[in-house]
Amino acid sequence: MNDTDIRKYADLMRELDLTGLEITENDRVVRLERAPAVSTLPRETVAVAAAPAEAAPAPAAGAAEEGDVVTSPMVGVFYAAPAENAEPFVKVGDHVKRGQTLCIVEAMKLMNEIMAETDGEIVAVCAENGQVVDYGCPLFRIKGR
Repeated sequence: MNDTDIRKYADLMRELDLTGLEITENDRVVRLERAPAVSTLPRETVAVAAAPAEAAPAPAAGAAEEGDVVTSPMVGVFYAAPAENAEPFVKVGDHVKRGQTLCIVEAMKLMNEIMAETDGEIVAVCAENGQVVDYGCPLFRIKGR
């Protein structure tokens, strides 16, 4: 793959507003990523356009102000468990340690483990299993010890 091809794919990403693209050509893999574009649409329009098909459950009363928010580092599908019929990695009330797996976000068929950045207690799970999440979407709320 040459420079011209890469530029062509980068232009295509901008045109389609993609944040990632992976191309396999002659047993070589090239992955392009970029930060999502900031929308210039009015705030009301953005809220409607960005609304997920399934809304995340509202956190318990009082939990909205408690703890640190763990957000999705990418656009993808949220999975609370390592397999379809398995127990979730964590649930409300669990105590977690820094580096412990909280969930998986699947992006472009890659399973990305999301880890706890601090020790604490899970006070809210803000996404549903199988829900599409955006970059920066709240996944968990952790109250430090």
